[in-house]
Amino acid sequence: MEATPPPPKRRCTGPELSLSHPHTLLDLSARRVAESWAYEQVEERFSRVPEPVQKQIVFWSFPRSEREICMYSSLGYQAPEGERDSRVPFNRGLQLLQMGAVDKVLQVGFHLSGTVSEPPGPGEQEKNYQVSVSFDRCKITSVSCACDNRDLFYCAHVVALSLYRIRNPRLVELRLPISETLSQMNRDQLQKFVQYLISAHHTEVLPTAQRLADQILMLGSEINRVHGAPDPTAGAGIEDDNCWHLDGEQIQEQVKQLLSNGGYYGASKQLQSMFNKVREMLRMRDSNGARMLILMTEQFLEDPRLALWRQQGAGMTDKCRQLWDELGALWVCVVLSPHCKPEEQSTWLELLRKWNNMDVCPLEEGNYSFDTPGATPGSQPPSSQSQELLQKATTTITNLEGWVGHPLDPIGCLCRTFLEACRADEEGLLPTADYAIEARKAGYQHAPVFGSHGSAEFYCMLALEVALLGLGQQRAMPEGLYAQDKMVRNEEQIIGLLTEVQLDEKMAEVLRKQVQLLLEGGPFSGLGEVVFRETVPMHTFACFLFTALLPYDTELAYRTGLRAMRLPVLETVLSATDLLQQNLLDSMMAHRFPRWFILGHLETRQCELASAMLTTAKGDPEWLHTVLASIQQNIHSPALLFKLAQDACKTATPANAPPDSTLLNLSLELGLQVVRMTLTTMTWRRREMVRWLVSCATEIGVQALMNIMQNWCSLFTPIEATTIVAVTGTTHATLLRLNLDFAQREEICSCARTVAVQCARRDPQNCALSALTLCEKNHAAFEAAYQIVLESANAGMGHSHLFTVARYMEHRGLLLRAYKLATLALSHLNIAFNQDTHPAVNDVLWACSLSQSLGKSELAALVPLVIQSVQCAPVLSDILRRWTLPSLPSRRSAGKILSTDKAPLCQLLDAAIAAYISTTHSRLTHISPRHYTDFIDFLCKAHETFLLAPNGHLQFSQFLENLKQTYKGKKKLLLLVRERFG
Repeated sequence: MEATPPPPKRRCTGPELSLSHPHTLLDLSARRVAESWAYEQVEERFSRVPEPVQKQIVFWSFPRSEREICMYSSLGYQAPEGERDSRVPFNRGLQLLQMGAVDKVLQVGFHLSGTVSEPPGPGEQEKNYQVSVSFDRCKITSVSCACDNRDLFYCAHVVALSLYRIRNPRLVELRLPISETLSQMNRDQLQKFVQYLISAHHTEVLPTAQRLADQILMLGSEINRVHGAPDPTAGAGIEDDNCWHLDGEQIQEQVKQLLSNGGYYGASKQLQSMFNKVREMLRMRDSNGARMLILMTEQFLEDPRLALWRQQGAGMTDKCRQLWDELGALWVCVVLSPHCKPEEQSTWLELLRKWNNMDVCPLEEGNYSFDTPGATPGSQPPSSQSQELLQKATTTITNLEGWVGHPLDPIGCLCRTFLEACRADEEGLLPTADYAIEARKAGYQHAPVFGSHGSAEFYCMLALEVALLGLGQQRAMPEGLYAQDKMVRNEEQIIGLLTEVQLDEKMAEVLRKQVQLLLEGGPFSGLGEVVFRETVPMHTFACFLFTALLPYDTELAYRTGLRAMRLPVLETVLSATDLLQQNLLDSMMAHRFPRWFILGHLETRQCELASAMLTTAKGDPEWLHTVLASIQQNIHSPALLFKLAQDACKTATPANAPPDSTLLNLSLELGLQVVRMTLTTMTWRRREMVRWLVSCATEIGVQALMNIMQNWCSLFTPIEATTIVAVTGTTHATLLRLNLDFAQREEICSCARTVAVQCARRDPQNCALSALTLCEKNHAAFEAAYQIVLESANAGMGHSHLFTVARYMEHRGLLLRAYKLATLALSHLNIAFNQDTHPAVNDVLWACSLSQSLGKSELAALVPLVIQSVQCAPVLSDILRRWTLPSLPSRRSAGKILSTDKAPLCQLLDAAIAAYISTTHSRLTHISPRHYTDFIDFLCKAHETFLLAPNGHLQFSQFLENLKQTYKGKKKLLLLVRERFG
């Protein structure tokens, strides 16, 4: 079959043809009446015409509805509601018509022509376009416009001319088909007509005129064997096919271009618009729908990426798969249409077989079969459904191929078909580019099923029943990411269709009945008591059912939602005893399941269902506790449980109403479950969760806050309990929020101090400082925390934590305790010779300053610890300089300057000099020329330190001489040393 059918043949008209075909006299008279009387659209005159002529009038008339003009002048672009985008050709054509831009309209037979003026832009001249339109049996069969705007559909100028003809039929100058006019001329008139025509257009038509004249003068030519002559203004014959004008070549070109840009969102959107146009044509029973789909399919199969993907063994992109899915769904609509002729159906099926046999034709992705031992076709379940099966929640699955997400979309097709049958009449809608939006908003009416005869069965009910059957089917999760994603999208699309239907009492009764059947449906229902482990969850479906049922049957709504809360794939199917009793191979096969790529999405939908039930159950303690139990049993994601807890707390504490205590306590219980679950498996939201839990407990009251403090071991880490729970629970804002008296404040503060001491004992490194801070106002607790720090110092507490606590003690004025902790920290510290940027250097310098401020005995006790802990020469020299400067005035030091030639600084000076000597030799072992400058700077610092000794100048000179003898091969370096030090 040709992709683009040939244009319809023009009738050969004239006196000879009329004599040889008497029935054409009826055609001609009918055309004349149609072109003169159809303008008037007066039923009285129309009724006077004989019946055969009446049929012909309609048969040959110009299109009267603007809807088709709109359909063929837009690609499906929808402007925002209430607006008309001038980019849409129909809207632009309507503007041109209203501006009076259409002029010189002439209709000759079935050919309409005119001039359309385009308003000039700034600095431009007005442009006039010659437009011509041919029509046949209420359809525009060809168009031509001088604007050369090549597009899939009619330009704005063609729209303007067509609308002018429809809206102003009496203003159009009418002429009979040109053949009729010619038949009224004699020989002289005909010769004059031809000569004037050639004279007016001799440059264009003279060669053609001469060729035709030669053929006519040749007696045996083909042109002389045909009676009459073609007339482009006479229209086609009754027996000829007719269809609206569609530029097949342009369609293929645009599809090719869009597919080449398939990676871009705009290209996919435009292709989807073309698919929507095919659907619109099919809805209007326009034969161009199938023709346009054929053209698009052929271009899809010529996509060069198909062969490339096949060679590479790679799958198509998701966007490309979606387009192919839409293509297949449209072919289902075309082939199964009840309005298609058998010969058309045969032709389409032959085309589909031909395309399917092509190597590049893509295959359906996703294996809907199940290869587990129990899932064979026809298999039935066992008879800081015994009780054992119910308990295991497992069964064999009988529906191997799901209806929702199926490549042919059976549920969606049936549902849309039934809904189309009961859609309100759209004839009254304005034929504008906003037509599709208004059509979607049109409601559905209760149209009785054909042949029901008083059974009160309506198409809306059938649509609802079909959707519920498909969505509630127990089916296996398909394999592959795309197949699973398609199933989710298909489910959402079907539910979207149902939300457009108004749920009145009749529909609610159907809903109740079907849901009850699903709950009792056994292994065929996804809402039955027993489901297979790998069955698709019903959360999204149940969320819709819960919302829809709630106004009519509250109990059934909750029963449905609670039944659908389960997520069997995350549950333990068999106990350890059962596993031991089974054959090992059978156990492995029974526990195999495809990778659930959309598991996160399913868990989110599960959370949405739970949130809907929790929110709705506010004020009903019985349902609240039932929903809570289901949540705790079925939801396994801490993040989702936390979201539910937050939602419940927000719902329970409205701004302008008293809180719901039951729901608030439930939110706290969910929060407690979350922190227990994440106690050992930390998440990045853990800190947020702990803070929220304290806030929620505060909303409930002091007892709830004290309970989480007293049970902190099972809920929080020690650092969380001290830095977040205990601290937040005793802040001034929290105490004001709780509105406590003095005794209650003391009680909660005492509880917080107890928690702090316990945490410090459990994790002294991270909790000691927080515990000391919390216990400041209680001497006994503070002493207990301090003793924990001292004990931990001997047990391996790190030097950084000890220095931190020591600085805290100094800040509080406890200098001797600060000094004690500093000495303990130094005993755990080791700064190597090359670690002059060690993070503890500042702490060491601080400890030295502290000891100096306390007195000579504390300084003397610290020096051996410094020598033992610090081997870095620059650090030792910095310490020496600090101690040789005047200290801060204190009771014991009196600001005396210490001497480096006496104890205890003489020992430190010797250690610093020795460190410089050893470090110098270490650096010279592997030094490179690029480090020579740094080395000279290092020697300068060493020189300054040597000079602190009584005979330092002599020692440094001997040190340099030793270097010159030992490393005499490094001539360039030694030259730099001599330049600096002589």
